[in-house]
Formats: sequence, C-alpha cells, structure tokens
Amino acid sequence: MEKKLVIVESPTKARTISRFLGKDFIVESSYGHIRDLPRSKLGVDVEHNFDPQYLIPRDKNSVVKKLREAAKKADTIILAADEDREGEAIAWHLIKALGLDEIKSRPSSRVQIKGKSKIKKVERIVFHEITKHAIEEALKNPRDIDMKRVDAQQARRILDRLVGYKLSPFLWKKVYRGLSAGRVQSVAVRLIVEREREIQEFKPQEYHTISALLRKLEFPISNSQNSPPRQIPGLRPSDAKTFASDLNEFEANLAKIGEKTLDKFDIKTAEEAEKIVKTLKDAAWTIENVEKRATSKNPLPPFTTSTLQQEAFRHMGFSAKQTMRLAQQLYEGVELGEEGATGLITYMRTDSVNLSEESLKTASEFLQKEVGENYALPSPRRFQTKTKGAQEAHEAIRPTDPWRTPESIKHFLDAQQFKLYNLVWRRFVATQMPTAIFESTAVEVAATTNYQLPTTNYTFRATGQVMKFDGFLKIYPTKFTEVTLPELVVKEELELAELKPQQHFTQSPPRYTEASLVKTLEKNGIGRPSTYAPTISTVQDRGYVERFERRYLKPTEVGFIVNDMLVEHFPEVVDVEFTVKMEEELDEIATGTKGWQPVIREFYEPFSKHLEAKYEEVEKHEVQETTDKVCEKCGKPMVVKMGRFGKFIACSGFPDCKNTKTIKVEPQTIDMKCPKCSEGDVVIRRTRRRKIFYGCSRYPDCDYASWTDPRKEDKTVK
Repeated sequence: MEKKLVIVESPTKARTISRFLGKDFIVESSYGHIRDLPRSKLGVDVEHNFDPQYLIPRDKNSVVKKLREAAKKADTIILAADEDREGEAIAWHLIKALGLDEIKSRPSSRVQIKGKSKIKKVERIVFHEITKHAIEEALKNPRDIDMKRVDAQQARRILDRLVGYKLSPFLWKKVYRGLSAGRVQSVAVRLIVEREREIQEFKPQEYHTISALLRKLEFPISNSQNSPPRQIPGLRPSDAKTFASDLNEFEANLAKIGEKTLDKFDIKTAEEAEKIVKTLKDAAWTIENVEKRATSKNPLPPFTTSTLQQEAFRHMGFSAKQTMRLAQQLYEGVELGEEGATGLITYMRTDSVNLSEESLKTASEFLQKEVGENYALPSPRRFQTKTKGAQEAHEAIRPTDPWRTPESIKHFLDAQQFKLYNLVWRRFVATQMPTAIFESTAVEVAATTNYQLPTTNYTFRATGQVMKFDGFLKIYPTKFTEVTLPELVVKEELELAELKPQQHFTQSPPRYTEASLVKTLEKNGIGRPSTYAPTISTVQDRGYVERFERRYLKPTEVGFIVNDMLVEHFPEVVDVEFTVKMEEELDEIATGTKGWQPVIREFYEPFSKHLEAKYEEVEKHEVQETTDKVCEKCGKPMVVKMGRFGKFIACSGFPDCKNTKTIKVEPQTIDMKCPKCSEGDVVIRRTRRRKIFYGCSRYPDCDYASWTDPRKEDKTVK
C-alpha cells in the first residue's frame, strides 16, 4: 500500500485532518516555520542580491529530524500548510529543509523529486476549512508550490529585517539601548502619537441647541386642578394623566430660523439660546409637514480578519491577539464528543467577503427549516470585496456548517470560544436573511411669533422610526432606537409643554482602541490580515504604547521620543503613503508583476545611504535629568534616565557603577472611596507588565483590586 505523509503547521490541525484520512495516510506537524533568518545577525546578504541566509532554529532540529524520518518511509509527501502567503512559504521551507528541492513541474500539477531511497511525489494542497469534503477535494486537486506567493512572503520578511536590524542600532546609539523600529509597527505608533497630540491640542468649542416638548391638542391634558383626567381603559384614573401625556407628547429640535438652516455652531452662547427661548414662549405651534416612508437596513457582509477583530473587541472586549488565538482554535478543530476534533469555522486570515455556493445553499436550507420561510431569501445574497489591496480570492470567515448552531455545541466550548463562534455563526447566517423594514416619519413643526413684525417662523424637526419586520435582526441584533411619534397631520395645532435649551461642547477625537486602529490600518492599506494583531501586540510589548482605561491605546513617553526621532530623520519609514506603496508592491510580487529583489533594492539603497549620513549628523538625544541624590555605592551624583518602561534613577558613573532605583510615582486617584474598606481611596496602579488595574490606597492593609473601573462595574482581580 502506498504511504502518504501529510505535513501541516500545528498538531491540533494534524489531529483534526487525520480523522478524515485512511490508514495509508500519516499526518505530522511542523509546529510553524521550520526555517527562518538568524536572530543573532542580519541574515541578509545585501552585497549579493539580498540573498537570505535561512537556518533551522535549534528548537526545530528534533521536529525536522522526525519529519525526515517520516518522509523516507512515504511514497507521497503532501504539504498542507495554510492557503495564504505565510502557509505557502512554510510549504516551500519544508521542501528545502527536508531535502526535497529537486523539483520538476508536471502537467498534472504534481511534481516528482528523486529521494535517497526511491522516487517520491511531492504535492501541495490547500483548503479554506477543515472538513471531510474540503480535505477530499483538496487531495483531488494538488498543485505546485506558488513561488510568486513565496517571494512575496520572503520580500516582506527581508524588508522587515532590514528596517528592524539596521534602524534599531541607530536608536540605541542616539537615544538608548533596547529600543527598536519596525516597518509597520512604527507607522502604527505614529498614528497613535499623532492622535494623542490632537487630543492634547484640542480646544473645546461651545454650542447650544434648543428642543421643544410638544403635545397634541386633540388629547389635552389640562394643568387645571378642576379638569379631571380623561378615563383610559385598564388604567387607574390617577395614572391616566401621565399615560396620556406620554402617548401624545414628542420632542422636536430647532432646525431653521426663517429660511436659514441652522449649522452646529450658529447658536454660540447661552444668551443667544435664552433670547430664542424667550421669543418662542408665546409662539403658535403648527404641523407644517409630515413625511412617512419605508426604510430598510441590510445585513453586514460576513467577517474578514479585520472586521472580526473589530466586532470581537466591540461586543466582548477581546484584543486582536486574543481574537486570532480563539479563531485559530475554532478553525483547527475542537473536540465535539463522539464527533471528534471538528473544524468549526473557515480560515481566519482573509480580506475577502466571498462565500462558497455550497455555504449559501446550506444557509438557505437551514433558514427555511429552522427559522421560517419568511426569513430566507429567494436567491442568495453575495458580497463584493472592497478592501484596499485585497489579496488572493479566499473565502470570508464563516461557520463550516450552519446547522451546527452555537447552542448545540456550547457544552464543548469554553466561554470565550463560544462567544466568538456565536458571533461568527450569527453574522454569516444573517447575511442570507431579508432586510429589516422600518417606517420612518419626519415631521416639521412651525413656531410662529405673530407679535413680531415681520413674522418669523422657527422650524423644529422630529423624526420617528418603528420596526415593521425584523428580518436579519432576528439572528444578528444591532443597536437601534425605536421612536414612536403620535399620529400627526399637516396644519394641526400643538401645545408647547416645555422649551429646553442645552449647552454642549465639542469633544476631542477619541483615542484609538485596538478595533479602531485595525480599521484605520486596513482602510489605509497598511499591513495585511496576518499582520494586524502582531503589530498591535508588538507596539505594546515594546513599551511604546500602553492601554488606558483598559480600552484605549495611549503612547508612552518612550513612544513619543522614538516616533519624533523617526519622523524627523526617517520620514519615509513612518510615512503612511510610503508604507501603502510597499504593500502594493508586495501584492505585485505575489501576482508575478514584479520581482522581489528589485523591490528590495529600490528601498534599501537610498535607505542605507540615508542611515549612514544620519549616524554622522544626528547628535545623541540625552534623556537625562540631574537630581540632588548621591549614589550610596560610589558617591557620584544620581541622575534620571529614560528606559524602556519610562524614567528611572541611575548612577552617573555608569558603566563603572550600575546602581539604579525606581522612581516612585504617587498613584492617581479617581475620587472614590474603596468599596471594600470604605477608608482608603481607589487609585490607578499598574502590574509589572504595565497593565492598568484599580486598587486601594491602603494596600497592603486592604487588598481590594479590580481590572474594571469600579465607577462603572465591579469585577475583582483573580
């Protein structure tokens, strides 16, 4: 019997796939990449066409040895790494590491290589979901390694290595050791720093609005003590007045004065607002126009990597890294009792919203039988990918089987896995459901001041929205507010219940969250689905960005220093447009339009000359302050220096004396007493990893601690 060796990246994926294959198959894992550039040196020969010097890391020697032994016993070797560029590169590295690189193309999309013991076949297969049908179809349709995709991945890896390994030493010399720069991470830090400076420089602008609480006259509610409230069936007489008032009152906002439509800042001061209120005190209120129309709300497209990260953060507070870890678990397979390891979602690194015909058909069948024919479409709804620089035509992220509802497998999943699967399942099923239908009402009310000459009309506007058919919202609810207006007709007179002037101030732009940063990166074409989560993790791990109030990303002092240095001296590295251009060129390499070495050369040659010049031009940025303290070890003055995690005190005799001390910073209070002891104040503290939590100022006498702001929610630290 012919033996076939299937190699995938992870042991979980290997276990799931092995369920679908016969006894003649052996499934092994490479545990990710088995070759990479060396850590200890650049590993790129810039003098000889940027030849990468790959090696097998020490921790992968045993893996490679095991795979080589398995390959000797196999007649066919099947490389089943993921279908993106990273997976293509893993498959290519496997061929190199296992000595299978004497490849000759065959018309059948199969290749034969001459092994040490016998002629073997090497096949490359891809699939976007780990199901029996998908694996069987992939085995029927093997292909060659796509060297264009491999080259695109190599180019990205080499570009990132050149920037990181060449620019980081410059920062060490000109600022201090331990700093680093990266091609995409530095652009992300710049976005966060520039947003923070916008917030710091923001000046609030005052403006005012005026709203009117209006009441129908046909159902009057008299303020007179002698006028009894109207009797309403089912209500106590004492409640009738309140009910009737609520039923027939609505709020409208001032929109026009005369023929002028008001802009946001047209009423600038409280005095102006009060003047209008005084003018309208005795005005006549009449319905000027009523417009009713049907409106609809369409379901959102199925998830891509970025939209999944954004929604997982918005709904569950998951970080991008956490979302991708959970999605990988659901993709590679979860144990479902007697069913065994089962892949629950399709491949999670994608920028496509395409859906397979089979998935559309299955979704329709599910909806007709389980939800109702009113909630199924007569024909499938398809979506078109609009993402800037979208890669290969993968599928969107969706459940592998719509019939596998979240509730039916909840007991097999942990809490976080369930939440993410539930989100993916509902989003996909909703795409094949009808639109939600609403009745929208727009009302214009004229307030006429007859005693003024000439007569002035003040136009107030009110809008209402009532859902008539929930459609896809039955499965995938989204936030909307139903506003019911009373039945109103043109020329109907109204009674004024209250005029409400309100003062407002413009708000500064919000800090980035992980979700909004991912959205900005994708919108600008910076990075690709596989790079969003690592980029956001890296800028936090390196101390350039920290979390603020758990949700927001805020630059640290170190982040400001590094960003300012790069913006001033290496603007092309942190330029958004330049980074986008590089991503587009990587896409062109993947399609075969460009060769990877010319793209690297075009970037590196001017960059290298510029870097060399900057070593001479730029003076060392001394982040150092004097103190009145003296080193107790050598007697020299102590100074304040900047480190990876901020300022610290060190001996000025460094490196002869390495004495250092931390700077104790008084924790910030939030003007709230400790909910545990009621004596201390709640203060903002940080863990060793710089993560924010809330604690008691009396610690260690009181051990109260919470990850969540206790003013909003009480969730104690475990």
